[in-house]
Amino acid sequence: MSIALDQLTEPAVRAFVAAVNAGDRNALQSALTLGATMSDDGSDRDIADWTEREIFSSEGHMDVLTQTGDGLGLVANYRNDTWGAMRTAWRFTVDNGKISRFETGQA
Repeated sequence: MSIALDQLTEPAVRAFVAAVNAGDRNALQSALTLGATMSDDGSDRDIADWTEREIFSSEGHMDVLTQTGDGLGLVANYRNDTWGAMRTAWRFTVDNGKISRFETGQA
């Protein structure tokens, strides 16, 4: 059973998930700090290249299953046209209301 978007407790994470699911590049950029970083399965990646490939050009979508008490960690069923569906873990660092880093990988 998925957690509804409005039930995500951390506003920056909620904005991130909403942007991913809407395929909205501008909204995602607005949810991130300037110079935000990320890693996928433990390897740092170029955030612009990764989001274009894994989210926008491949119709990425997150169905959030659980969130941590602080709202900064999620487990989600993530799917895109490249890899299909997989259970993923997400961890976010928020600074001044925006995401400065996120880490994702298979859960």
